[in-house]
Amino acid sequence: MNNTAGRKFFSRPFFLLWTLLVGLQSAPVTFAAEPAAKPVTTAADAQASIATVDDLFDEAERRMQKAVETLKQDVASLRVDQASAALVDRITVDYYGTPTPLNQVATISVPEARLLVIQPWDRKLLSDIEKAIRNSALGINPNNDGQVIRLAIPPFTEERRRELVKTLHKKLDEHKVVVRNVRRNVQDNLQDRVKKKEVSEDELKRSTERLQKLTDRYIEEMNKIGQAKEKEIL
Repeated sequence: MNNTAGRKFFSRPFFLLWTLLVGLQSAPVTFAAEPAAKPVTTAADAQASIATVDDLFDEAERRMQKAVETLKQDVASLRVDQASAALVDRITVDYYGTPTPLNQVATISVPEARLLVIQPWDRKLLSDIEKAIRNSALGINPNNDGQVIRLAIPPFTEERRRELVKTLHKKLDEHKVVVRNVRRNVQDNLQDRVKKKEVSEDELKRSTERLQKLTDRYIEEMNKIGQAKEKEIL
């Protein structure tokens, strides 16, 4: 390299540019860390994070009450020989890609003792509603006249009554399991608190008795719901 070229290369503008390029090549490359995934919270995890034993029982009772309310909804959908809007409360319709309860997209009326009329707010939903009813456990063929859907409730046969009672007992058992699972989670939580010296053995005994009474109360409430529905079916 001659002196003229060297002076041009090491003139201030070219020298600064050369320094910048070298610095970029040698600079370490760093990447932003991905955010940590949020842990999945189960019912038992939620109970484990509750501060006091009383709070633990409040949460347990809330979950048991929810199980009872869900049972009431399921039982109401079991068909008897009279028309009722509750018969279709549990039916959902695909509304623009979202499963939506039927009573949120249509007006449901009972003009006669054994007739249910469903009038969708959007007439385009008629075929979807008809399909949802046919695919449900209702056991009734819908009549679609292009304006509304009519459900004529036929009289019960003895065989159909026995089938409904079986379904009722199955639903009852399923919801009782939910209540008993809540009890088990609370009992496990209490045992863990004893191991950590957060709860005494005496308090554990009192809490266990209290928990059993709470469980028995909600199981009994479920039994009464089942008995009333069975009487209605038979």
